[in-house]
Amino acid sequence: FNAANQEVIKNKKKPAKGAAVLLGITKSSLSTESFISAASFQETTRVLTEVSVSGKRDNLVGLKENVTMGRLIPAGTGCRAYSGIRIEEPEVENTEPKEEEAVVVAE
Repeated sequence: FNAANQEVIKNKKKPAKGAAVLLGITKSSLSTESFISAASFQETTRVLTEVSVSGKRDNLVGLKENVTMGRLIPAGTGCRAYSGIRIEEPEVENTEPKEEEAVVVAE
């Protein structure tokens, strides 16, 4: 931020103004885009009441909200990019004797 402002000032333009904001873990968790993730952390009733009144929708993009909802996580085979892949199982030779051979062995 400061380096960018110095460059702007050198070019005789108006610098940006800003203030650093340090959020605690509680506020950080509650400010996520996923209300399911936020509700699972703290202030569950308040978070769920606010989203139900406002009609928000959670797209279940992250790991935490998918785990909370009991769905596959968006990683590995749970990733949408791999959802259509089907793995073919290799053919295994049948090592059991055929019925005819089994009878001969039994005699």
